[in-house]
Amino acid sequence: MKYTIDELVNRDASLISRRCWTDPAVYKLEKRGIFGRAWLFLGHESQIRRPGDFVQAYMCETPIILSRGENGQLYANINSCSHRGLPVCRADHGNTKRFICPYHNWSYTVEGALATIPQESALRNKPDKRLLGLKPVPRIASWRGLVFGSFDPDIMPLEDYLGDMRFYLDAFLDRFPQGIEFMGAPHRWVLDANWKLPVENQLGDVNHGAFLHSAIIPREAQDLIEELGYSVVTTPGHGATFRLMPEDAPVDDVAWGMEGMGGMFGGAEVQDYLREVQARAAERVGPLRARMKGLTYGIYPNLSFLWSNASFKVSHPRGPGRVEYWSWAVVPADAPAAVKRLLRTNYSSFFGPGGMLEQEDSEVWVQQFRGSNIDFADDRPYFYGLGLGEEGPHPELPGQVSVTANEFYARHFFTRWRDELQAVERAS
Repeated sequence: MKYTIDELVNRDASLISRRCWTDPAVYKLEKRGIFGRAWLFLGHESQIRRPGDFVQAYMCETPIILSRGENGQLYANINSCSHRGLPVCRADHGNTKRFICPYHNWSYTVEGALATIPQESALRNKPDKRLLGLKPVPRIASWRGLVFGSFDPDIMPLEDYLGDMRFYLDAFLDRFPQGIEFMGAPHRWVLDANWKLPVENQLGDVNHGAFLHSAIIPREAQDLIEELGYSVVTTPGHGATFRLMPEDAPVDDVAWGMEGMGGMFGGAEVQDYLREVQARAAERVGPLRARMKGLTYGIYPNLSFLWSNASFKVSHPRGPGRVEYWSWAVVPADAPAAVKRLLRTNYSSFFGPGGMLEQEDSEVWVQQFRGSNIDFADDRPYFYGLGLGEEGPHPELPGQVSVTANEFYARHFFTRWRDELQAVERAS
């Protein structure tokens, strides 16, 4: 790399070099400085309820098995046999007693311990199987059912890492007495784009809706976002956007789910359920958060949450110019089964690879990467300076707060990104 990281992101992160999105050397630093040191989302406990349940996950490009052990505890192990490196789990999810390598039939318990080596019966000197289990992820933790792992054994506790983002996440998660559950397997699709742009899009970019999605989102909806909307950065890289509805707003205007397809067309059972949730919101999350009507959330480095469309998303890097995007629909865990099915349409109508909105998002992410690769344009960095310096504290909301048009959520992301890559750069 013929330049340093501080040449790519200026002091206030208002100018971002196109190389941040395209350079393989930058991506190598990202893997070490970000994905090797952060808490990374693995899945939700509702996906692995019973002993023996498992789902596959990724931490950057490293394949992971997230499982529920026979003792009821959570385990996360790298999906690679200790003998010749093959994946020992090929199903996306399921329930099992053993993970088995297809090459030589070494088998591993659901906790990751090596159970059997068929060839050892012919040997006098037996290997110590206690030393040959799957490599565990050094740190694993769960908060509100959201399971994270980290390759850094010395990383701060997960709750400290999330910090004040818990205030905003709980505004949604705590509305439901039994929390949420992930409904089905994730949509997964691959795009010729850089992993950071989907993250940035969901971290706070809510002002493209009336333009990119003009066939679906009316200008009046965007006007309401601009009138009632807030953008918040709690810790650089973490952020939330939401509308704070008036205290006298009708319940149907405030209640989660009402503006989605399931709420609008699901009938009386769905609407009555959503009204009942909102009626109890103040006692569960407090009067201020009861009026929050969320838009997009982001947890550094690559987890996103869409409140209105009830979706969690992970932007998995597959190189500087390729991303595998995973997207789950979520529903209240205690909702009746029929209501859950209808509420899922809040997600499936608009998001996922066939969703009316996400097809358009996916196209611009690809086009942005192509724009970052244009010849003779390296001297023209991207401008991230909208609203520079306008954010500040709020009397009732934790973090730095501003209007939704302010791009400070992205500037803070890239400030943290720059600092973490510089730390690796200096250590090299």
